[in-house]
Amino acid sequence: MANLDIEQAKILVVDDEYRLLTSLEALLVAQGFDVTTALGGLNACEALKQDSFDLVLLDLNMPDIDGHQVMDFVAENNMDPAIIVVSGESSFTAVSKALRRGAYDYLRKPYDSAELINTTRNCLQKVMLEKAHHQMQARLQKSEELHRYIVNSSPDVVFMLDRQGRFTFLNRKVETLLGYSKQDLLGKSYETIIEAEDIDRANYIFTEHGKKRDGAWSSELRLKVKKNEHASRHFEITFFPIERKVKINGEESLQVVGTYGTARDITERKEAEEFINFQAYHDLLTRLPNRSLFKDRLNLAMAQAKRNDNQVAVMFLDLDRFKVINDSLGHAMGDRLLQAVSMRLDNVIRKCDTLSRFGGDEFTLLLPNINSAEDARIIAKKVINTLKEPFILGEHEVFVGVSIGISMFPTAGDTVDQLIQNADVAMYHVKSRGKDGYQFFSPSMEVADSNRIKLEREIRRALENNEFKVFYQPQINAKTNDVIGVEALVRWQHPTRGLVFPGEFLPLAEETKLLTDISEWVLNSACQEVQGWINNGHPNIRLSVNFSPLQVEHPRFVDHLLETLERNNFPATNLEVEITENAIMNDLDQMTKKLNRLSEHGVTIAIDDFGTGYSSLNYLRKLPIHTLKVDQSFVKDIEETMGDACIVNAIVNMAHGLKLNIVAEGVETEVQLQYLKDLGCQELQGFYFGRAEPGEVILSRLESPHAKIA
Repeated sequence: MANLDIEQAKILVVDDEYRLLTSLEALLVAQGFDVTTALGGLNACEALKQDSFDLVLLDLNMPDIDGHQVMDFVAENNMDPAIIVVSGESSFTAVSKALRRGAYDYLRKPYDSAELINTTRNCLQKVMLEKAHHQMQARLQKSEELHRYIVNSSPDVVFMLDRQGRFTFLNRKVETLLGYSKQDLLGKSYETIIEAEDIDRANYIFTEHGKKRDGAWSSELRLKVKKNEHASRHFEITFFPIERKVKINGEESLQVVGTYGTARDITERKEAEEFINFQAYHDLLTRLPNRSLFKDRLNLAMAQAKRNDNQVAVMFLDLDRFKVINDSLGHAMGDRLLQAVSMRLDNVIRKCDTLSRFGGDEFTLLLPNINSAEDARIIAKKVINTLKEPFILGEHEVFVGVSIGISMFPTAGDTVDQLIQNADVAMYHVKSRGKDGYQFFSPSMEVADSNRIKLEREIRRALENNEFKVFYQPQINAKTNDVIGVEALVRWQHPTRGLVFPGEFLPLAEETKLLTDISEWVLNSACQEVQGWINNGHPNIRLSVNFSPLQVEHPRFVDHLLETLERNNFPATNLEVEITENAIMNDLDQMTKKLNRLSEHGVTIAIDDFGTGYSSLNYLRKLPIHTLKVDQSFVKDIEETMGDACIVNAIVNMAHGLKLNIVAEGVETEVQLQYLKDLGCQELQGFYFGRAEPGEVILSRLESPHAKIA
């Protein structure tokens, strides 16, 4: 073994899984190693009794005798094989326990083959080097030439120090690895090549460990590179005492006269470990801490808050409109946006705060050592304001908002998971009331959240069981009283609650992204039903369908809509798309392109709830708008206040000037009806003419002799 031929080493592989055992055996044999296998801990102990091994690859979790007991058996019987633990057990306790019992290294299953082979070779090289050391001590007097050959052929730096720590010998490897010649270092202290930050530790190792003189001892230190004073490399340094017989007062005794050692370059391994550690605790896209590191820091912040009697805030941040941008511009642009958001957020928080990417477009923010909720409120406002500014992604200017939920320790929870979950609950409350804001968690939200989960489950089941129904509300020609169109509205025929109206389930459906599925079902069902009316004597009946901002913002909104019309053979000229002003203003350029495509196919466009949003003449001029629907809130109080009547007057006059059609919603009384007719409002809709009814009821009305079709 003096020539450090590690392929001649004997390896024992121990595991209780036969397939893994044979796989490890095949891997090592392919590398030229002499391998023996043992299935389970009992067989391992028996094999160790029968033969001596240089290295044991040992599993921890085994049913008969576990790996820790095998290591105890090795120690009790004064056996000296090196041990590398290869186990699926990754807890800190298990790893620490194995290393304390003398394990050389710890590899986690599933292992990387290259890493396992590299670790095995490094371990065997150390084993062989130690054996070579013992042999060399015995043969040194007989073969100085052999000694020098071994030392100079070593892949490591080999050195000798006197009792004061000055170099008395160095092999040629020091020049290869660090750039120093022997003459540069001989007679100088080891501190000459130690990185400044490691000198105190190096001194402790040399003096304190050196006093023990009980065999080899090792440590990791950084050594300076000669040609670059700012560069250093990581080394694992192993020390051996040099002892000689001396006579003191006529009596012979062993005395330590110096230190012999080796320095192995482990820079690449350390860099790999640091990268793996970074991966384990950081998001590689944004370089921010991930949820594991966030939870660790939150746990620490809570412990400090208890000691110092202060508070901790946890914020859960969810970007608004990220999915639309990601789908529209592609995932590469979406990634760039997430990076830009993380950098912008990092600039508004304190150094002691922790910003984490929790996944997707969700972030968490930890604010330790705060005095009150007001401190968290200030940060939340800063976050909202900083994200309001546009982001420039290549040639695109995009806008995102953020919804923030806040939980305070200890009032909103006393565990890590509780605080994060409650901040998440509070964030959803922001989403449900219109996004782009913040909300502190309160206990009442827990009940609401429980009900929300139950309702979400029922909505999903309703989609599967076809419990939703399409109702239609007539739209009336103000001059002729003819039914000229119908607005499709959704109702839920609940199996136990009966007929459920949209206000009870659509807000949650929008929040949970189920609204898209419901709306697509409504469009498809309404097209099928109204197509039957068109084919049976009512060719000009118009179908109006509402679309949410979530649907309209989808990159394939127009394609999906036209595909549905084609699938149902529904004339595009009989469809009116109703969208809100807010949906239009979120991205006016993209909306212009989409609505122009629909208009080119004959689809008419109506602005729903006009007057409650932006009410900007600019977009009315740019977009192919055909109809304005006056919100029922303005119509409702026509009889009571002239203020709302003036708003209706202004909207109708503006529409006439722009040559747009007007539909007044929420007409309930004769006074309202007459007022709107006198204003010149072309179309009317409301309870005065009838509530929304199932299709068969509307069809019978269309076919009655008293109903005229435009």
